[in-house]
Amino acid sequence: MSTEVGARHCEAGDGPGRRTAGAKMGFMDKDILTTAEAAKILGVSVRTAQLLIEGGSIPSWKTPGGHRRVYRRDVLAQITGPAQTAMAASARVIVIARPERMADYEAAVAKVRYCVVERYTNAYAALLAIGSRLPAAVVIEAEPSDGARLALLESLRSDPALGGTRILVVGRAGADVGMTRFIEGLPALTEAVESAIRGAVEPPAPFETPPSFPFPANEGQRLLALERSGLVDTPPEDAFDRLTWLAARSLDAPVALLTLLTPTRQWFKSRYGLDMPDTPRGWAFCNYTILQKDIMVAENLATDQRFVENPAVSGDLGFRFYAGCPVVDPDGFTLGSLCVIDTRPRALDDTQKQILASLAALASDEIKLRVTDRQLRRAVEHGTSRGSVAAAPARSDSKRDAEHRPGVATRKEGVT
Repeated sequence: MSTEVGARHCEAGDGPGRRTAGAKMGFMDKDILTTAEAAKILGVSVRTAQLLIEGGSIPSWKTPGGHRRVYRRDVLAQITGPAQTAMAASARVIVIARPERMADYEAAVAKVRYCVVERYTNAYAALLAIGSRLPAAVVIEAEPSDGARLALLESLRSDPALGGTRILVVGRAGADVGMTRFIEGLPALTEAVESAIRGAVEPPAPFETPPSFPFPANEGQRLLALERSGLVDTPPEDAFDRLTWLAARSLDAPVALLTLLTPTRQWFKSRYGLDMPDTPRGWAFCNYTILQKDIMVAENLATDQRFVENPAVSGDLGFRFYAGCPVVDPDGFTLGSLCVIDTRPRALDDTQKQILASLAALASDEIKLRVTDRQLRRAVEHGTSRGSVAAAPARSDSKRDAEHRPGVATRKEGVT
């Protein structure tokens, strides 16, 4: 839509084909919304809505005064439409294969960076996981003798709700149709999964100039996921504080942190042994942790070329050891890490690494519970709002019928 046409609609206060008293109606009934109103409908922060709008995921235009405006239908499409937008982006990959072949599939998908793999040998258990949160890709081993798996394949292929989820069928010939791709063998699986991960709409990176720290290729999506979590700048919570306490005490570390990486800050949702609430993003050792799937250990920060000039190493803090494990959200995006830090060089044995990984997994589970709860509440609120709007014509019809029935008096109501 051109700026001129968009501005004309905005000034008139109506959408295409309608001329209503839009300025007098609640924003849930308006055709044209501000960024803040769009954020409220989506249940996200204004910053997240800005990323979606400026990145083109939600079509928009500018008023003569330079303010962004969007159509309500495009905002609602983020909730009810195909999952091909940044709002619905995912880094999850579901693999369905026989137990004896699962290791081969794991090895193929392990080469793909920035994704979380979930493995299933039972088709019905996989279906529950797919339905709970739509993944970026579903990998299915085509086993002709497994009727349940073939039935699942046909069900997924015919389900429009899957939106942008890629269905990758390995070991069965066929013509690619829509989001379904047939792959002859495992060697081609890695590229197919990478393509599925890249296929989601990627909002622009939030850095006007290249930063001094490394960041993942899906940083725009990761930051949107962090915004959706609603965790940044929230008060301390016992569930997370217990985890950092356990990490510090179990691993004999003076400092333990649950970090969340914003575009400019490393903010600590929980901290043990450190008074600072945050640091500049460039100080974060966790910038390297979120680039991988497993634990990252730096046994001597003072001799590690990645960190030797880091102010947390060369300055008064004098950190010398770091170990961190990624913490992920329900869609598989890494929001930050659970880490331990020491002022002396040291190492972790295999048992200690497993302890840190297990505590990070618990932190991820806590985040998933909170994100799911927020989405359920938003869905209920959205359904209530739609129900109220849908019920309005029925009340209007009843009122009109009463006005035309002899002997029935009605009270005239003003427009609100």
